[in-house]
Amino acid sequence: DVKAEVEAAVEALKTALKDGSAEDVKAKSEALTQTSMKMGEALYKAAQAEAENEAAAGTDSSKAGDDVVDADFEEVDDDKKDQDKSA
Repeated sequence: DVKAEVEAAVEALKTALKDGSAEDVKAKSEALTQTSMKMGEALYKAAQAEAENEAAAGTDSSKAGDDVVDADFEEVDDDKKDQDKSA
């Protein structure tokens, strides 16, 4: 579990800050950085998988619910009509 790893790394760094040497603090800080990167990677993968699932679900539902109607239309220019009437 990545969350538990991050929490353990944070606690180890806190302990090193209180009692440890500079080298120990640096090592614990680097360990926390690595663990944080793992957490970011896991979050990114989860978000990407969720987006793919939503995209797939959106594609399926749009096919089933499309009520598209093709229609012809004529654009009317109101300014031109007003000029024709006044002339």
